[in-house]
Amino acid sequence: MQDKKITSACDTCSHFNADGLKKLGVNTTNFDFVIALAGNPNTGKSTVFNALTGLKQHTGNWPGKTVVRAEGAFEYNDQKYKLVDLPGTYSLLSTSQDEEVARDFILFGKPNVTIIVVDANRLERNLNLVLQILEITDKAVLCLNLMDEAKRNKIDIDERTLARDLGIPVVPTSARFNTGIPELIQTVSDVANGKIICKPHIVKNIPDNIMKAVDKLSTEIKIQFPEIPNSRWIAFRLLEGDERIINAIRKNEFI
Repeated sequence: MQDKKITSACDTCSHFNADGLKKLGVNTTNFDFVIALAGNPNTGKSTVFNALTGLKQHTGNWPGKTVVRAEGAFEYNDQKYKLVDLPGTYSLLSTSQDEEVARDFILFGKPNVTIIVVDANRLERNLNLVLQILEITDKAVLCLNLMDEAKRNKIDIDERTLARDLGIPVVPTSARFNTGIPELIQTVSDVANGKIICKPHIVKNIPDNIMKAVDKLSTEIKIQFPEIPNSRWIAFRLLEGDERIINAIRKNEFI
């Protein structure tokens, strides 16, 4: 079931704020870019979605709250962005409906940018999903959310070092107070328009025999799908016997 909904007629209205953001609510027609919003449950992802679209999606403190994706839109610098709020998940291994919905959209929906929302108080726990997403897409922005709570808990995060280590932009935010949201929008715009080039750092501490098999299979995938950015990840999933990915290869879904 879907537990997100529009709560008032005004949610369909457009309105500007002081940062040049035009919140378009559910008006997702004629968009220039598609933005995916991903993250673990309870990271404030719905709050980020609301801050960008002007919608009033339900929030909660339990895993699996979002079981289907929600969509909204915003306009910035005369460009329209369709924002897809994916189910909160801990991984993309497709072992549950939530994981499958999130993974398939990032993989087959080919969003122009994926915003990965993490809890600054539980960064290490959230990084597993971050690294999995960076295996699939090379266009991502890390939204380091709940910074107000991290500050209160005396947690200090060097976002510049984190950005260097991950190879993608990192933007500290406290979405509930709109803190960092203007910077997040600008960064997403820069990545979408090619002004920022992401170079994600992928996991390398893998046994040689496995990497040889992955490299060989990855090369074959690139020959068949030369435009694909994630042949390495697909090779891993094929070697794992992932039926969804095997069927996608057979049906040429990556074209």
